[in-house]
Amino acid sequence: MKRKQLGAGLTLIMTKRTFRLVHQQARQLAAECCMSAPDGHIVTIEEPKRSQEQNEKMHAMIADISNSCMFMGRKWDKEEWKRLLVDAFVRTMRENAKAEGKPDPFGGKGELIPALDGQGFVQLGVQTRRFGKRIASEFVEYLYAWGSANGAVWKESCQWGEE
Repeated sequence: MKRKQLGAGLTLIMTKRTFRLVHQQARQLAAECCMSAPDGHIVTIEEPKRSQEQNEKMHAMIADISNSCMFMGRKWDKEEWKRLLVDAFVRTMRENAKAEGKPDPFGGKGELIPALDGQGFVQLGVQTRRFGKRIASEFVEYLYAWGSANGAVWKESCQWGEE
């Protein structure tokens, strides 16, 4: 809670309020807070962030792919595989969205640009830490499909946080 002195003995109390819109009462309370907020306040409605379980599963699957798959005739470490897989996932999601007449699911982020020294290219913008729950879920499905089609050896599902 932040307090701001306005003078003449008046104090403005500013608090950050977060509402998970899961039922009508939460929506009503959020609407009431919006209507009573002072001018200049900001309202942001966003998709929920990915869960810790999704994060652990993505990384376990990438590790499985790293341990059992090859690309261009060689093994790659987990971070290299993560970059390759995220790039392929982003391209697939964009192609699917375009074919369905939908907007870019990544908001135009993720450009491939020349390196500063001109000796290669750098992928910018799309990072898994910014994935919401829906995109993270689709990425897990993509990893499973890609890995299964390319010979990944999956560890037991309970090691990904499932029982």
